[in-house]
Amino acid sequence: MEERSPNPQPPKLLHQVRDRLRLKHYSIRTEQAYVDWIKRFIRFHDKRHPKDMGAQEVEAFLTHLAVKGKVSASTQNQAKSALLFLYREVLEQQLPWLDKVTQAKAPTRLPVVLTVAEVQAVLKQLSGTHWLIASLLYGAGLRLMEAVRLRVKDVEFTQREIVVREGKGAKDRVTMLPESAIEPLKRHLTRVKELHQQDLAAGFGEVYLPFALAKKYPNAGREWGWQYVFPSAKFSKDPRSEATRRHHVDEKGIQRAMKQAVRNAKIAKPATPHSLRHSFATHLLLGGYDIRTVQELLGHSDVSTTMIYTHVLNRGGKGVRSPLDTL
Repeated sequence: MEERSPNPQPPKLLHQVRDRLRLKHYSIRTEQAYVDWIKRFIRFHDKRHPKDMGAQEVEAFLTHLAVKGKVSASTQNQAKSALLFLYREVLEQQLPWLDKVTQAKAPTRLPVVLTVAEVQAVLKQLSGTHWLIASLLYGAGLRLMEAVRLRVKDVEFTQREIVVREGKGAKDRVTMLPESAIEPLKRHLTRVKELHQQDLAAGFGEVYLPFALAKKYPNAGREWGWQYVFPSAKFSKDPRSEATRRHHVDEKGIQRAMKQAVRNAKIAKPATPHSLRHSFATHLLLGGYDIRTVQELLGHSDVSTTMIYTHVLNRGGKGVRSPLDTL
């Protein structure tokens, strides 16, 4: 019989971080980002163990990012969140308020918004899945990751709505399903269902399920309703479970397609897929819809976030007519 060590070694620090992140249901992307920031923090301090460091070292690292690295405010805040998670959740230490940190100043910028004609021009340059995803970003106000993570069961053709699960801030919401996207989406799902049937016949067809649903419903991962609306063209290995599955389509492909479409449409604005969501909100407000309605469709917690689009609506000089035009 195999003997067990009387004093098993505790898991390494980064393994503890990953385990804690998964226990608290953080996304795989947040997990990767937090682990990377913790590695950079440790290397910055000559590979000292974080338990031998504290607020002073955290402040020094974050100040270095802002002053020397010249990172954006959002990047510095992400690094700060990663380190606070490490100390509070993994090492179980409470750090004092980091008021000595040099905070990267967040610039105030208006979102890039396309006109209706520009949206039409961009969509004309897209085709297939790229066109369909872009249409949902503009037509339903989805974020890019909300679109690629969309499940079949969350598309309500009868109710003409899309249920967004676990959106930004882990919130669910309901938005509209554009009438003009219904038939193309139905044809797309017919092809996706055929692909799913082929995967099942080949011994695959299981999709990733969030949280502990895979244990609670062992067969749900193979059910049609749980499949991604926009599946990847190839199989890949899950970095957490090591299972080989067909994941959702890579968002980078849509980003590249959008960039090329903007270039082909000869639009000078630095538009990205997220610009379609900005355009959705702005065009609804231009159409006379109430800002609270737009807030709900976008999934904003605070109406002040939605208010940024009212600034986009203002023509030059707050809508005031230039005296030059009166000459």
